[in-house]
Amino acid sequence: MTRTLLALITLALAAPAVAQEAPPAPDDPAPTPLAEDPDVAPPPGVEEIVVTATRNRENLQDVPGSVATLYDEKLSVVTAAGADLRFISARVPSVTAESSFGRVFPRFYIRGLGNTDFDLNASQPVSLVYDGVVLENPMLKGFPVFDLDRIEVLRGPQGTLFGRNTPAGVIKLESKRPGDELDAFVRQAYGRFNLIDTEAAVGGPIVEDILSGRLSILFQQRDDYVENVHPSAESDLEGFRDFAARGQVLLTVGDFQALVNVHGRTLDGTARVFRANAIETGGGPSDSFDRYTVSHDGLNEQTLDSYGGMLELTQAIGDRMEVVAITGYEHAEGSSRGDIDGGFGAAFLPDLPMGPGVIPFPSESADAVPGLDQISQEVRFAARDMGPIGFQVGGFFFYEDLDIESFSYDTLTEGRPQNGYAFQSQQTTALAGFGSLTYRIIEPLEARAGVRYSRDTKEFTARRDQSPVGADPLPATSTTLEGDFVSWDASLTYALSDDINVYARVARGFRAPSIQGRVLFGDVISTADSERILSYEAGVKSRLFAGALTANLTGYYFTLDDQQLTAVGGAGNFNTLINADQTIGYGFELDLAAAPARGLFITAGLSLNHTEIDDPDLTIVGGAAAGLTFLDPVVDAETNRVNIDGNPLPHAPAWIANLTARYGFGVGPGEIFAFGDVAWRSAVSFFLYESEEFRDEGLLEVGLRAGYAWQAGLFQLEGALYGRNLLDDTSFTGGVDFNNRAGFINEPRTWGVELSARF
Repeated sequence: MTRTLLALITLALAAPAVAQEAPPAPDDPAPTPLAEDPDVAPPPGVEEIVVTATRNRENLQDVPGSVATLYDEKLSVVTAAGADLRFISARVPSVTAESSFGRVFPRFYIRGLGNTDFDLNASQPVSLVYDGVVLENPMLKGFPVFDLDRIEVLRGPQGTLFGRNTPAGVIKLESKRPGDELDAFVRQAYGRFNLIDTEAAVGGPIVEDILSGRLSILFQQRDDYVENVHPSAESDLEGFRDFAARGQVLLTVGDFQALVNVHGRTLDGTARVFRANAIETGGGPSDSFDRYTVSHDGLNEQTLDSYGGMLELTQAIGDRMEVVAITGYEHAEGSSRGDIDGGFGAAFLPDLPMGPGVIPFPSESADAVPGLDQISQEVRFAARDMGPIGFQVGGFFFYEDLDIESFSYDTLTEGRPQNGYAFQSQQTTALAGFGSLTYRIIEPLEARAGVRYSRDTKEFTARRDQSPVGADPLPATSTTLEGDFVSWDASLTYALSDDINVYARVARGFRAPSIQGRVLFGDVISTADSERILSYEAGVKSRLFAGALTANLTGYYFTLDDQQLTAVGGAGNFNTLINADQTIGYGFELDLAAAPARGLFITAGLSLNHTEIDDPDLTIVGGAAAGLTFLDPVVDAETNRVNIDGNPLPHAPAWIANLTARYGFGVGPGEIFAFGDVAWRSAVSFFLYESEEFRDEGLLEVGLRAGYAWQAGLFQLEGALYGRNLLDDTSFTGGVDFNNRAGFINEPRTWGVELSARF
C-alpha cells in the first residue's frame, strides 16, 4: 500500500510538470508543433467553471474558499454501475462517504468531520443542498443523482449563507434546468449482476420565450449477487430496484422567473449486509469471510418512497439586483430490516448450529419512518457590482416533523415474531437571518464578510412498548432543546495577476443541539450541546500556461469546541451522544486540472487531514465483541471502557488521492476515447475508540470507460465499455461491535456496456 500511495502522489504532483509542456500563450513567439499547421487549432485549455458557492454565479477561481466540482463526463463515469451518492467518497480531496443502511442513508465526512450515528434522527455536520433546498434528514440525502449539471463541494464552515448544521461543509447538487432550445438524451447500460441502468431526459421550449420544461428519469436494477446459504434463507442479498423522476417548468415573463421542480423516488431492495466475524482478531479478513456468500438466519429488506417539490421565484430589479424566494417540501416513508449479528444461531443455545464463529446472541432489527415531512423557506435580496460593493440579505425558515419506529424480532422462533417495539417523534423548527457584503478595496484587493443569526428548537418524545431483553415498558419521555448562535466569516482576496489569486478566510460555524433516543435497547435519552467551530484557511488559485493548467491549493486549521460525538455500539445496539471539550484539525487540499495536449485532459487531487480529540477525561465503552485489541488506554477492563483523548475522528483518513485522465482522437466522423480514474484513501477507524480489528488499512478503486462517439450535426451516438473497481479491491467500510466482529464492505468489481444518444 505504501508503494500505491507513492505512485498516486507522484501522478498527482506530475500533473503540473506535464502541463508545463502545454503550448505557450498566443502572444509567445515560440512556435509549437501544432502551430506549424495553420489548419490545426492549438489544444484547448481547461474550461472555466462557474459555481454558486456564494449564492451568485461566479468563476470558481474567484471564490475565496476551498471548492471542488464534479461535472460532465467525470460525473457520468463515477456514477456508472448504478452507484448512489456514496460514489463521491475519495473522488474529491478531503471527502469520504459510507453507510450502514445502504442506498437510503449516506453519511458524509469533510476534513474528517462527520457523524457515524446510524439512528434515523441523526444530525450531520455536512449539509446537503439539492436544487437550492437543504435536505436535513439522512434518508433524504440519498436521493438519486441523475441529469445533473454539476456537484459542488464547499469544504469548511458554510454557516453564513447555507441553511443549518454546516461546520464541516456543504455538498450542493444542481440539476440541469429547462432551456430555450430542445435537447434530449437517453443512456442505457447493462452490466455484471444483471445490472440495468437507464437515464433519460428531454427539455426545451413549450411556449417560445415564455415557458420551458424538462423531464428526467432514472431506473436502476441489480440482481442479488450475495448468496445466503443458510437453510432458512428466503432470498439472496444486495439487489435493488430504484426509480426516480424529476419534472421542471420554467416561466419567464420579462424580469420575472418562476421555476417549479417536482420529484420522487421509489426503492425496493436490501439493507446493508453485515458479515459475522468477518474481521479476524488482530485485524484483516477472517478465514470465514467471502465477498459473495453469507449465512443469515434473519430477514433483510428495505423500501423507501419519497417525493417533494420546490418553487423558486426570481424577480430581477434592473441589471444588478434581484429578489429570490425558494420554497421546498419533502416527504419520505420507508423501512429497513436486517440481520445485524450477521450470522446464525446463538452461543447460549448449544444444541443449535452457530456461525460463522461465535454469535453471542441473535440480533434482527428494523427501523421505519412512517412519516417524515420537511418544509423550508428562504428569501434573499442580492445586489451585485454596484460600483465596488455587492451584498445579500435574507431569511430562512425550516420545519421538520419526523416519526421513527424501531422493531426487534425473535430470529430463533418459528415465524420470527416481533419481540420489541419503540417509538420516537421529533419536531424541529429553525429560524435564521443572514447578510453578506463584498467590497473591492482597490482593484486587486477584495474583502468579503457575512453574518448569520440562527435559532433552533427541537421537541422530542420517545417511548418503549416492548423490550427485546425483558425490560419493563418505558413510558413516553419528552425533552426540548433550544439553541441559538451567530455564525460569521470574513475573507480577503488579492489578485497577483489576471490568472493568480491568493486568499485568506476565517469562519465561525455551529451545529444545533442534538437528541438521541434510541430506547429499544436502552433506557436513556441522551443530548448534546451545540458544537462551535473556528476555522482558518488560506490558499492560492491559479490558471497557468495559457489556461492549460488550473492549480488550487488550500491550507486550513480549525478548533471545534464541544464537538457532538456519537458513541456507537459498545455494549448494546444503541447510541449515546457526548460532547468532546475540543477537537483540532489541520491539513491541505490540492485540486489540479490540466489540458497538456490535444485530446488529453487530466485532473488530480490530494489532501491531508489530521484530526485529534483533545479531552483528557473523555472515556467511552468500547466494543463488546470478543477478541478486540484496543489501542487506547483501558480504564475499566470489565466494561471495556477506554480513554479516547488524542484519537483521530472515525472515518477520517489522513490521506486522500485521486486521478483521472481522458484521451481521445478523431476517427472518421467521431472519436475514440478512454477515461480512467483512480481513488485512494489511507487507513480509517470505524469508531471513536481505536482497535486493531475495527479499522481498514486503505481503499484503492480503479475505473475505466472506453468507447467510440459518433456525431452528425447536433446528434451524437456513443457506445462504451466500462469497469468499476477493476482491481477488485475488497475493503471494510464499517463494522458492528456490540455482538461479534462483524463488518461490511465496499462494492465489488463490475463491468458492462453503455449506449447513449443525445441531440
